[in-house]
Amino acid sequence: MRTRLIGLLVAGTLCALSLFAQKPKSKKEIEALNAINAATTVDDRIKAIDHVLTSFADTEYKTILLTMAMQLEEQKGDFAQTTFYAQQLLDADPKNSNALATMALETAHHTREFDLDKEEKLAKVDKWAKDAIEDSKTMPKPRADLSDEQLDSMRKDVQSEGYEALAISATLRKKNDDAITNFKQALSLQAKQDPGTQLRLGQVYIDSGKFDDAATLFDQALNNPISTAQVKQIATAKKAEIAKLKASPAPAPKATQ
Repeated sequence: MRTRLIGLLVAGTLCALSLFAQKPKSKKEIEALNAINAATTVDDRIKAIDHVLTSFADTEYKTILLTMAMQLEEQKGDFAQTTFYAQQLLDADPKNSNALATMALETAHHTREFDLDKEEKLAKVDKWAKDAIEDSKTMPKPRADLSDEQLDSMRKDVQSEGYEALAISATLRKKNDDAITNFKQALSLQAKQDPGTQLRLGQVYIDSGKFDDAATLFDQALNNPISTAQVKQIATAKKAEIAKLKASPAPAPKATQ
């Protein structure tokens, strides 16, 4: 799971409290906030965030801290805790596009083709994703010192996740044309194209019988400077799969009675 720009900008600079419109209400709150930055592990940072949220119920940093916790859990790959903080964030800020995109994409990734409640999950994914895309257009700056260009990047990043969630949803419904359209839109909005998105789009091209388009996407994933060894291994295997599929004779048409 990629780390969104908004998370890096917020989590990495909480120590500069003067940059935020929010203000701590006591010396103890300042100390608790500074403890978040002093934490040396992800788990310790989350504990420090929880301490502020529980000890200072009226803190003006609630939205910022919930965003940090959500994205830290997302980095850990903890689906339950990621959506737990995302839901708390939505309870505090129902139009928070970052939380909406997270709920959409995380739920899409954890929905399987034969889940009994697949359609119920995908209906939620589609709504969260579309709301995230729309609400991101008016996303405010989390800090006053951020440039318009940085804000635009944040908005595009959220929109990209929204379109990717819609693409995964369409894939699970076997709507390959819709999936292709949304995956391409997601890639077009990414400042650095996500190799995971490239792999997923390549697979949809295979499923659609568009082998040349699929090979192009797997080549892009192989040459992507941020691709991991695992991504390159998958892309290489998929290219070999395509070669076998192209070499196989086309199935004979079924006889009609």
